[in-house]
Amino acid sequence: MSSSSAPPNPASTDAPITLYRLEACPFCERVVRTLDAYDLDYHSRFVGAMHSERDVVKRVSGKRTVPAIVDRTTGVTMSESANIVSYLERTYGDGGAD
Repeated sequence: MSSSSAPPNPASTDAPITLYRLEACPFCERVVRTLDAYDLDYHSRFVGAMHSERDVVKRVSGKRTVPAIVDRTTGVTMSESANIVSYLERTYGDGGAD
């Protein structure tokens, strides 16, 4: 989780989580809301709207779909908003509590 009391900075390239996303994408926004709810530091990387323009996403996740995240803290890379939200809940939320 965020080690400072400052709010998460989606523009910080030093953040441990990178979120690959599109503007105005409801699936991406679902992930953003979860990241914000857990006060996680992340970097938003906006990608092209056309699938053919998403080579960077394919390189990191194996797919051209968004949202996709890379979590350097745990070494996890994944796509699909429902999977990402579940992962974030298990890893950083109450879903991981004993």
